[in-house]
Amino acid sequence: GRIGLEVARKAEAFDMELLGYDIQKRERFRDLGGKYVDLEKLLRESDYVTLHVPLNSGTRHMIDREEIDLMKDSAVLINTARGAVVNEEVLIGALQEGKIAGACLDNYEEDPVEDGRLVSLQNDVLTPHVGASTEEAQRGVSLLAAERVKEVLKQS
Repeated sequence: GRIGLEVARKAEAFDMELLGYDIQKRERFRDLGGKYVDLEKLLRESDYVTLHVPLNSGTRHMIDREEIDLMKDSAVLINTARGAVVNEEVLIGALQEGKIAGACLDNYEEDPVEDGRLVSLQNDVLTPHVGASTEEAQRGVSLLAAERVKEVLKQS
């Protein structure tokens, strides 16, 4: 999707090798020098895994024990999608055991984070989910809402 492509564009600027899984706009991803692979290959080979998916029945706990076990011990998992895309209980264990090097999260299965284990870890970065709180994002949402209202009123 759009956010994943933007992340790929930024990573490409750092000359990173780009692997993608389930990219809707595959041609644009390939135009950035990316390679479309299956999830298993992506997890096995990636140093950084970023998640950009909606939460639905197919993506709930998309990253669970089996997926984390595939990852390199030096890998970092970055979830800016929805909290329940990652099984946090499994992630906490993997971080405590050094199964993966780190995690960066701005969404959680429970918000606010109540599990002190996640907060007390030294190999994770936890931030609030405030990406839509910028002045630009708020302006964009307001303009989109106004356009939609205008469209509905035209149909009346």
